[in-house]
Amino acid sequence: MTDSLVIIPTYNEKENIEKIIRKVFSLKKKFDLLVVEDNSPDGTADIVKRLMKEFPGCLFILERTGKLGLGTAYIDGFKWALEREYGFVTEMDADFSHNPNDLELLYQATAVDGADVAVGSRYIKGVNVVNWPMGRVLMSYFASSYVRMVTGLKIMDTTAGFVCWTRKVLETINLDKIKFVGYAFQIEMKYTAVKLGFKVAEVPIIFTDRTEGTSKMNKSIFREAIFGVMQLRVRGMMGRIKPVKSL
Repeated sequence: MTDSLVIIPTYNEKENIEKIIRKVFSLKKKFDLLVVEDNSPDGTADIVKRLMKEFPGCLFILERTGKLGLGTAYIDGFKWALEREYGFVTEMDADFSHNPNDLELLYQATAVDGADVAVGSRYIKGVNVVNWPMGRVLMSYFASSYVRMVTGLKIMDTTAGFVCWTRKVLETINLDKIKFVGYAFQIEMKYTAVKLGFKVAEVPIIFTDRTEGTSKMNKSIFREAIFGVMQLRVRGMMGRIKPVKSL
């Protein structure tokens, strides 16, 4: 058994899921892979189950009853990982917007260089985004700036969804208290880790927008991210962010 698990949430990812699974398993560093599947009507789960026969003991699926949100998918995946012996857990998209080759960089930042959390950052060295229209680039970049202004976080890419968490962080954060389900989930997890005293490192990556499948971004997710950060700041100021166990 490897010390590392990759969690990939899926909903209608039949165009991408087999390719991303095969790519992860082709890496020199060995990772197990958990697909958190939200009852995709396009047959994504069937593809994963077929591949599980080819990759026994390292490819797993956690099936849920419906489209329950990105945040809850990762929380369920984190809990699944903590029931096992993984020391490093990485969240990653199914659509190749996150380059699987960079999994090894995030692992290096935590397992070797000593970070508690490693963020695959689009903005730590300029703006490293491919195939996004300029309007979306500006929206994402200034959203991260807004989050830093409100929360006081020093992280350049606060909304990043390519993140490696060490086991001790996931054991310490009270996962049942994480409130947000969309992209605000990414901000909340990072903010909580920082407030609990963990070291967060940013690793520069190039983010490439999906070429197949459909984006899951919508206005309600964006609104949650904008207004959720104000709630986070209030909770932090009131001392409501507490570890689930003593540090």
